[in-house]
Amino acid sequence: MTTTPADLPVVVIGAGPAGLAAAAHLVEHGIEPMVMEAGPAAASAVREWSHVRLFSTWGELTDPAAEKLLAPTGWTKPDATTYPSGGDWAEHYLQPLADVLGDHVRVGATVTGVSRTGRDRIVDADRETQPFVVHFTTADGEEHVFARAVIDASGTWTTPSPAGASGLAALGEKATADRISYRVPDLKSPAVRARYAGKRTAVIGSGASAFTALATLAAVAKDEPGTHALWILRRGLSGSTFGGGEADQLPARGALGLAAKAAVDNGYADAVTGFRTEAIERDGEGRLVLAGEDGRRLDPVDEVIVLTGFRPDLSFLSELRLGLDERLQAPVELAPLIDPNQHSCGTVYPHGHRELSHPEQGVYLVGMKSYGRAPTFLAMTGYEQVRSVTAAIAGDLESADRVELTLPETGVCGGAGLFDDPAAGQADAGGCCGS
Repeated sequence: MTTTPADLPVVVIGAGPAGLAAAAHLVEHGIEPMVMEAGPAAASAVREWSHVRLFSTWGELTDPAAEKLLAPTGWTKPDATTYPSGGDWAEHYLQPLADVLGDHVRVGATVTGVSRTGRDRIVDADRETQPFVVHFTTADGEEHVFARAVIDASGTWTTPSPAGASGLAALGEKATADRISYRVPDLKSPAVRARYAGKRTAVIGSGASAFTALATLAAVAKDEPGTHALWILRRGLSGSTFGGGEADQLPARGALGLAAKAAVDNGYADAVTGFRTEAIERDGEGRLVLAGEDGRRLDPVDEVIVLTGFRPDLSFLSELRLGLDERLQAPVELAPLIDPNQHSCGTVYPHGHRELSHPEQGVYLVGMKSYGRAPTFLAMTGYEQVRSVTAAIAGDLESADRVELTLPETGVCGGAGLFDDPAAGQADAGGCCGS
C-alpha cells in the first residue's frame, strides 16, 4: 500500500451532533473527514425523537467550529435562549451542517467493523504504523475504506437497556415486545395517542426520559378517562428522585422532574418503589403482568414503556484494543469522572483526548458513546471532546490539552453508593447543589 496514514481521511462514525461537529473541526484543521451515517439522513437518531423538547437551549446546542462553517451560507443561529425540539435541532442546525459538509457525509453507510490494516487485535508487529481499515455496508453491498484515525460518534440510541434489573432482558420481555416501547411516545400523534389513551401504562426508569413520559401521559389523562401510569422505580422515593427542580441550572431539566412529581401528586401516576423487574407475563386477557425479584406481582397493565438508559454497541470495534471501564464501558480514564456510583450532582470534570484515548492509538469514542452506560450526557460535553480530539489528531497537543468545560449542575444528588439503591433513604430532603 503506497498511501501513508497521514494522507488518509479521518473516518467519523455517525452524523449526529458530535460526529458532525468532529467533521467541522477536522475541516478547520485541514484534515479530510469521512462521516459514515447508518441512517437515511444526517441526525437520523435525533429525528426519531423529534417530538421531544431538549432541556438545553440553542445557546448550548451548537458547536463553534460548525458555526464558522455555516456562516458563509447565510445561516443564522436561532435565539440562544429558546429550547428546540429534536426536530428543530435536526432541521435548523444538524441538516444544514451536513449540507455544508457535502460529500464528506455519506448516509446509508453502516459500519460493520474497524481494524488495523493487515493486523487483527492479536498482532503487535508494526501495528501502530498501519492505517485503520473500516468495513461498511450500503444498498450496493460491502465496501471498505482506509483511515488515519477513527472517531466513533455513533451514540447509543440503537441499543436501549432492557427492563430486566439484571441488565438482561426480563423473562418474557422479548415475547411481549408488541406491547413494549423503549422510546418516549409521541402522544401528539393520533395513532400513538390511541395506543396509550384510556390505558394503564407502566413506565420503567428514573431519568429525564421517564419524567417526560410521565408528564405527557398525565397530560393525556386530563382529557382521556382511564389513562393512568404506573411508575416503576428500582430505588426508593427521596428528595432527589424528581431531579434538581429549581436547583437545576438547566431550568427546563428541573421542570421535567417537577412535572413528573405533579403527575404523581395529582393522581395520574402511582409510584412503585424498590421494584426490580424479573419477568413480564401475559394474563388471560393479553395484558402484561410485571413480576419482581422480591416475588411481588403488579396489577396488569396494557403497555410498558422501558426507559432504563442506553448502552454502547461495541460489536464492530472488536478487533481494536480498547481500554474500557469494566462497569460503565466508558474509557478507563473518563469513567471515574462520570461514574454515578461515585458522583452526585452530575458534575463532569473537564476532559479531552487524554481521557478519551485507548491502547489502540488513533481511535476515540466521543459523544454519548464515550459515556458508555453512564447517564446525563450534554451536547456541549461532546463538542469540547471533539475539539480536543481533533486537535490531537492534527498534532496540536497544546490546543488538545487546553480543555475547559463548565457544565450546569443538575441539583440531583445520588451520592456514593446510592445510585439505583432500593433502600435510598426517605430522608434526602433535596438537592445538594443549590445555587
